[in-house]
Amino acid sequence: MSGNSEQIALFGGSFDPPHLGHTGIAAAAVEQCGLDRVIFIPCRQSPLKGRLPGAPAEHRVAMLRLALERLPWAGLDEWELPRPSPSYSWQTVGFFREKFPRATLHWLMGQDQWRSLDQWARADFLREHLTFIVFARDGVRPEPRLGWRTHFLEGEFPGSSTAARALLATGKSSSALLVQSVEDYALKQGLYAPIESF
Repeated sequence: MSGNSEQIALFGGSFDPPHLGHTGIAAAAVEQCGLDRVIFIPCRQSPLKGRLPGAPAEHRVAMLRLALERLPWAGLDEWELPRPSPSYSWQTVGFFREKFPRATLHWLMGQDQWRSLDQWARADFLREHLTFIVFARDGVRPEPRLGWRTHFLEGEFPGSSTAARALLATGKSSSALLVQSVEDYALKQGLYAPIESF
């Protein structure tokens, strides 16, 4: 980590909905990597995922604001949302490189994404401009990559947007996965209610 530059991690995802695993991962990265900020970047659609987010962007942003409101190191940037789908990480990195020219940029990701980096567009650009912070999933420890700046987070970070959506769809409590204000918002807006068939 460089001495005087601000340490900023970019954390992209659909956040559909944002859950306690997301904020737990970010908090661990702040503590273990000496970060000054984590910027959450909701995307329209990942190039490597066929599924579109279930909740409209404005609702995912509103839930993220609720999830992050008590975290002084957390920020939110909507830069990707108005752009044409899909979202490419190298374009996002280029934007933040210009926005924070003196900062050291990090990218926060899971080991499943870390394994698939070879499929990402302009991986060489990402390697040049980023330090990667990688967290384990399902007990699988990430493997180092030669020539890539990395930090592997210690700890497991349970949480699943899929599980949260399933609970919200059935009206069951999702308090083990979501901040209460996020759960309340999703239920009030009926974001993940099952579609009735006639």
